[in-house]
Amino acid sequence: MTRLHLFDLDGTLLHGTSAPVEISRQLGLEAETVALDRAISSGRIGPPEYATQVHALWAGLTEAHVVAAFEAAPWLSRIREVWAEITRRGDYCAVVSLSPSFFVERLTSWGAHAAHGSVFPAVPFTEPVDPAGVLSAAAKVRIADRLCAEFGVTRADCVAYGDSMSDLDLFGAVPVSVAVNADRHLTGLATHAYTGRDLWEAYEQVRAA
Repeated sequence: MTRLHLFDLDGTLLHGTSAPVEISRQLGLEAETVALDRAISSGRIGPPEYATQVHALWAGLTEAHVVAAFEAAPWLSRIREVWAEITRRGDYCAVVSLSPSFFVERLTSWGAHAAHGSVFPAVPFTEPVDPAGVLSAAAKVRIADRLCAEFGVTRADCVAYGDSMSDLDLFGAVPVSVAVNADRHLTGLATHAYTGRDLWEAYEQVRAA
């Protein structure tokens, strides 16, 4: 049976942080973005409002900032090894995240077969962000369905990895899920749970399933 492993980014592959916070750290705007993360986590703003506000914060963003943020971010260990093993077994792995596409898509260089994020304009910004391209929890399921069609699998063949309520819909749509350093709401809905900083250990829980 071929399986598709679907990974969240913020708080999952990234330990205790989000891509926007790591990007903003390069601009000296970490506190402002942490506040936005708290606002979206609590439901005070939605994904389109979040994207619009971080886009405004990043008026001075350059490609060099993005590269530095990606390289300095606190990634879980052994991500590349997990994805190499998934590929070796004839399975597929993809990243689906609400974070900006220009950051998320870099993970294809680490071995992800696909990487989807909220659609942002190219860096440096000369255009506004289009709210229609900003992902949501429900959009993660739609993207998963498209990836299933692309890779010739079904939802029944999927494993989802996530940490927060943005992963709730996807966890409800697939039979196997791993809550990675997750809040209590998501842990109670997952079939497996992992706390730590090594993706291989999370993956081992479902590798033989």
